[in-house]
Amino acid sequence: MNNDVIIEVRGLEKEFPGVKALKGVDFDIKRGTVHCVVGENGAGKSTFIKILTGAHRRTRGSLKFNGNDFDPKSIREAMDGGISVLYQELNVVDDLTTEENLTLGKEKSRFGFIKKSDDLVRVMDIIRSLDDTIELNTPVDGLSVAQKQVIEIAKALSTDCSVLVMDEPTASLSEDEVRRLFLTVKKLKEQGITIIFISHKLSEIFEIGDYVTVFRDGEMTGTKSVPEIAGFEDAAGCPDTFDDATVSEACTELVRMMIGKVIVQEYIPSKSDYSNKLLDVKGVNNHRLKDINFELYKGEILGFYGLVGAGKTEVARVLYGIDEYEGEIFSKGEKCEYKNVMGALQHGFAMVPEERRVDGIFGQLSIRANIPMMRMGSVLSRGLISRMKENKLADKFMKMMSVAAKDREQSVAFLSGGNQQKVVIAKCLNRDADIIMLDEPTRGVDVGAKEEIHEIIRDLANEGKSIIVFSSELPEITNLCDRIVLMHDGGIGEIVKNKKDIDIDHIMNIVAGG
Repeated sequence: MNNDVIIEVRGLEKEFPGVKALKGVDFDIKRGTVHCVVGENGAGKSTFIKILTGAHRRTRGSLKFNGNDFDPKSIREAMDGGISVLYQELNVVDDLTTEENLTLGKEKSRFGFIKKSDDLVRVMDIIRSLDDTIELNTPVDGLSVAQKQVIEIAKALSTDCSVLVMDEPTASLSEDEVRRLFLTVKKLKEQGITIIFISHKLSEIFEIGDYVTVFRDGEMTGTKSVPEIAGFEDAAGCPDTFDDATVSEACTELVRMMIGKVIVQEYIPSKSDYSNKLLDVKGVNNHRLKDINFELYKGEILGFYGLVGAGKTEVARVLYGIDEYEGEIFSKGEKCEYKNVMGALQHGFAMVPEERRVDGIFGQLSIRANIPMMRMGSVLSRGLISRMKENKLADKFMKMMSVAAKDREQSVAFLSGGNQQKVVIAKCLNRDADIIMLDEPTRGVDVGAKEEIHEIIRDLANEGKSIIVFSSELPEITNLCDRIVLMHDGGIGEIVKNKKDIDIDHIMNIVAGG
């Protein structure tokens, strides 16, 4: 084996009952590089990572790590071998300090008193090399998500990890936190750590990656160097940073490899004539919001955009009856005075939450059982749940939303992120709400599922539903929304009407407080 190669994959296959998740995958990962793995939800990348980290056993093929056969039977065995994972959902306890998190489950004591160990000193040395602002006695709930990730990284490195898998590490980060994380990744690379970086944000690959492997339908469609994808013959002639045009073309090539076609994203105006005002918000204030005023019309897609902490999620929470407020909200000309989510539902609101796994789905239940949850009356017969009505409802929405699943009885927890999101949207549609709010509607889903969800949103607007999209992704807002509410520091800076040549610099100036 070439000493430059740390992981060698040959003919890797994984079969589940009725499903072949991996089909003869072959590629190498070079030592001390950032190797990106991309693909649609369900393409096989998660299955590969689970085999590599001991969560699944392979069906066929070989896997070599540092030149030796590697077949971990558990996650612990993979960690002991030198491979650790930084998951999207961080494994930290907010109520504890940094020190308590680092020693949790590994505490050493003398005469009944916990004592500091050499291991803790070593982990803190690692943390300081990555972020010297984190202190041992700092409560973790006061740290940023990026700093919490540093703690997780330090815990992984303290186990003599030589390969660190990062699963969607930037999904919940602000732009500033992403930059800090990328600096951490570069430091790890300088220390000889190999990074396997999984992301649906393709542009990130051209900031941080050295190589990229693309999965599609359980197969590997190609492994290329980042300079090669960006159109350069070799790394020697490749610039340190790529311009926007180069990144855009390179992302298009990656999308073609991922789904076999090119997706063209551009703003398509909805059919709203702005004659029927459905929602009127006047002078809303609370602990976070300052004099919020806006209107929503039937068939319109209204977007809320701002930097992290601008207040867009707080607007959603007020409209959905979660947070208290002062001011006035009118729905269909009637003043709303509800104080909880049930009141919001009764006034025609429904919401797709940002954290679908926590707030949007019942993971252990089937698709059939999830869809009627916001309107159980739709499946009742003489006061009892009718299986026939449940089946009919599930089949209707699975067809309408193109939910990819074995059948209606599949547990929602085992669906891809994009299909889970479709189930959450189906719940809202079954509620037959007039106003549908979507908080980060495509976070953590691939480009193919993202386009499908955007098409669903456009179709709903054209059918007369009013949509409010809260998103931290500016391309999503500008591709989807008819008007855009620009927020800064809890207030509205400006409301702009969308157009195909919208001024992005002006938008960024407003949300930055200009």
